[in-house]
Amino acid sequence: MKYVILVGDGMADYPLEQLDGKTPLQVAQKPNMDWVAKNGKCGLLKTVPEGMKPGSDVANLSLMGYDPKKYFPGGRGPIEAAVMGVKVGPKDLAIRCNIITEEDGLIKDYSGGKISNEDAKTLMEEANKAFGRGGVEFFPGVGYRNLLVLRNCDVEPEDLKFEPPHDHLEEPFEKFLAKGEGKTKETAEMLNDWVLKSKEVFEKNKVNEEKRKRGENLANRVWFWGAGKLVKMPTLKERFGISGVVISGVDLIKGLGVLAGLDVINVKGATAYFDTNYEGKADAALEALKEKDLAFVHVEAPDEAGHDGLIDRKIEAIENIDKRLLDRIIKGLKGEEHKIAVLPDHGTPIKVRTHVSDPVPFAIYNSEEKGDDVEKYDEETVKKGGYGLREGPELVEILFG
Repeated sequence: MKYVILVGDGMADYPLEQLDGKTPLQVAQKPNMDWVAKNGKCGLLKTVPEGMKPGSDVANLSLMGYDPKKYFPGGRGPIEAAVMGVKVGPKDLAIRCNIITEEDGLIKDYSGGKISNEDAKTLMEEANKAFGRGGVEFFPGVGYRNLLVLRNCDVEPEDLKFEPPHDHLEEPFEKFLAKGEGKTKETAEMLNDWVLKSKEVFEKNKVNEEKRKRGENLANRVWFWGAGKLVKMPTLKERFGISGVVISGVDLIKGLGVLAGLDVINVKGATAYFDTNYEGKADAALEALKEKDLAFVHVEAPDEAGHDGLIDRKIEAIENIDKRLLDRIIKGLKGEEHKIAVLPDHGTPIKVRTHVSDPVPFAIYNSEEKGDDVEKYDEETVKKGGYGLREGPELVEILFG
């Protein structure tokens, strides 16, 4: 049996007046997702446990079969370090280091004007020159998603309070700087000092000189969040005897895959933006499945559209996943015993432009079983499905039996 888990990040949404009370999933042309729902079984999946923030870290950890309350490391830092090849010791604190755009004191853009990998690497080198020292290291990642590691830091991640920048667009950045009490206060103040000083450091750099010429948002401040310490997890191989790969343009998802014992497949042109290489991801999954059991395929594009409040872009991203990726996988697995799961990790509704913890619609096609009575794939129709409401980690239990 071959398995595919296809995740359209942030794909679920709320009804919109602009779409006559429908969601992007309901209006998008997605015959392949509808085919999976019609020929498979459907339900709702609660990927974010009560009391936890609906981050992609928590939600995708859940989709890979791990209870976030037991295995979540406190933040996404050490997860991303795993795929970046950055060694994090048990006493090290790994922190996500975004590059953002600040303008007139407001957070204008959480992605530093969709900064490229090459430009982000240049700015991380500047950050190391300005703020790095023994025990303080900045590492470049993918685009605006980079990493800071504080070595031998006796601060617990839950004692530091951060706010993700994409939750506070057009709001004063100083209002959402890191906070800490007691011994963590000094660490929070150090991080905030770097945020305040980074604008002067970054705006002098050639990266932003070129951005000014092109009329793009500047990449002019660091922003810290997602602090965590390493957590040891049993692999999917150890738990289910399953080998597999993870395919994504996002280091966070790749890092979760590494911790789960999956091999990382880097696809050329997998950008984590709207222009990602959909066909390349499908072909890489099919190639990997010649030897492996599972392909966990993740697409970031719908989430980016949700954060930016772009309805048409979100519909386009859903349709691209369906036509350019899922269609290819369905055809490629024809004639072989297989299961395909299609779902978001969480919703990123246009109305709120951030993640929500509502249960997400999921559909699983099994080449060896009949489906239920659901005709289409969206937030409402799956409620009639045979799976009902399930907890996130149950997804792999359903798939692997």
